[in-house]
Amino acid sequence: MPYRPSPALSAIALATLLAGCASAPSLNYTVPVQPEGSSGYTEKPGWTNASFAVAAANPLATDAGFQVLKAGGSAVDAAIAVQMVLTLVEPQSSGIGGGAFLLHYNGRDVEAFDGRETAPAAADEKLFLGADGKPMPFYDGVVGGRSVGVPGTVRMLEQAHRQHGKLPWAELFKPAIALADGGFKVSARLNTLLANEKYLAKDPVAAAYFYDPAGKPWPVGHVLKNPELASVLKGIAANGSRALLEGDVAQAIVDKVRKHPTNPGKLTMADLAGYQPRKRAPICHDYAAAGKDYRICGFPPPSSGGIAVGQILGILSNTNAATLPLQGGVPTPAGPTPSADWLHLYTEAARLAFADRALYLGDPDFVQPPAGNWMSLLDPAYLAGRAKLIGQAPGAPSMKVAQPGNPGAVKTSYAPMPAQPEYGTSHISIVDAQGNALAMTTTIEDVFGARQMVKGFLLNNELTDFSFAPTDADGKPIANRVQPGKRPRSSMAPTLVFEKPSGRFLLSGGSPGGALIIHYTAKTLYGTLNWGLTPQRAIDLPNFGSMNGPSLLEEKRFPTARVEALRTRGAEVREQNMTSGLQAIMRGTVNGKPVLLGGADPRREGVVMGD
Repeated sequence: MPYRPSPALSAIALATLLAGCASAPSLNYTVPVQPEGSSGYTEKPGWTNASFAVAAANPLATDAGFQVLKAGGSAVDAAIAVQMVLTLVEPQSSGIGGGAFLLHYNGRDVEAFDGRETAPAAADEKLFLGADGKPMPFYDGVVGGRSVGVPGTVRMLEQAHRQHGKLPWAELFKPAIALADGGFKVSARLNTLLANEKYLAKDPVAAAYFYDPAGKPWPVGHVLKNPELASVLKGIAANGSRALLEGDVAQAIVDKVRKHPTNPGKLTMADLAGYQPRKRAPICHDYAAAGKDYRICGFPPPSSGGIAVGQILGILSNTNAATLPLQGGVPTPAGPTPSADWLHLYTEAARLAFADRALYLGDPDFVQPPAGNWMSLLDPAYLAGRAKLIGQAPGAPSMKVAQPGNPGAVKTSYAPMPAQPEYGTSHISIVDAQGNALAMTTTIEDVFGARQMVKGFLLNNELTDFSFAPTDADGKPIANRVQPGKRPRSSMAPTLVFEKPSGRFLLSGGSPGGALIIHYTAKTLYGTLNWGLTPQRAIDLPNFGSMNGPSLLEEKRFPTARVEALRTRGAEVREQNMTSGLQAIMRGTVNGKPVLLGGADPRREGVVMGD
């Protein structure tokens, strides 16, 4: 069942939705002056809008969503337009060749639309084992056809549009088609990623599109056209997801996967045609911060994001973290940072959450939750018990590596999944003029996915989110092992927050970043709800976390003394690049008037637009 924050708003919301359907507006898309974009760290001002807002990872994509909202479209309409443009202008992160999770609020209910990729029917738990029976090196699995799962984004968006769309489906493809036909300027970020990419140019189709005849990436500002993608999008606009998952385009995908010269996959036409998105109950839990009560809704399994974020916040609530304010940081970029004592508590809570994640989380159609309910992992008594494992005395040592807990009376039959890389993704947050809100995280997994290009778009490598090893050394199965038709575990954490008990919508947020998505999202929630920061200032905070190993800190963002204070507790501390891509929109007030406060990550090229 969907979560219903505020039944009292139902009649108003329903009347608004019906009124929107009565007059079918149309979209007259205008190609904007195209920004050059940026890479690295560029300070963002934060944005304030009165009635609607859209936050996405590329200015052209944000503008497409803005124009849809301006034309009277719904939040779902805008998300579709944004996603199609991201397929073109941010191909390294998401697109029609991948999958997505969409969390939607219609003024009455919160619904979770699962567009996660699935394993082919012919795949089995030995998919990523080498001839010696051992897990193959990660990129041996990624590059080629072996890692490609059945893409689900388009069919999922089609399902969401049937329920919540206001503009005609075909209208929503106008921006991406116009930009693909007319060309868009290569951004600094895309250029940088292409310059650092090792595998993409090995695919002749991708090489001819992304690189010049000398084999160098197209320079910043080069106008790149994609008529093949425009043709595919025109087909989807006219005929829906069948134009992608059946017929000539589907055959091209299957041929690319199965005929790869060195690393073929198992995808079939039947796998594509048979794909079905899922509607799932969101993971919603109570959270108290700074004297206020909230209801946080995240995405359920096969994502681990909603549960892990909830566990971290819940465990921290059982420590003295709330008494520890932000402190000063390094001069550039200036701004406050968490204290060493707070970082100790956070990284310990993260270790506990990631230990549970490795043992329990997987596709709920294949994996049974502990104690018969995923909410057992968020039970307040269970989290209070987990918090007792954290040393809170001054200078208390780090546990370094946490063990999973047991929220139920029956012990699990699974083995923990070994650590392996996770990458990629993009995030979209939207609030429309009728108060509908969504958070959608979308992905092709690694940068440039499987490095296989078909008809103007890239294929995902999502199957490498499964455990390469199907069992542990004792033969105990791993919950997230490969199985036919199964959805790989994800870290994507699209999140919606509501005030309690009023049920009023408060915030939409999320991020790309592989397993670190969990920490980026938790940071933004803690910064806004506990420290009272605007979305932009919360996003600006330096990144941090632990995946049940070293304590990770964003490089050059923490004073040396703070780093050393963590090391004195026995934690291994690694300072590294932690490139989040956070987007958030939050309801607030300015001069007593209600507004939407927007934030976009300074580490990427995203912006917020609205009215």
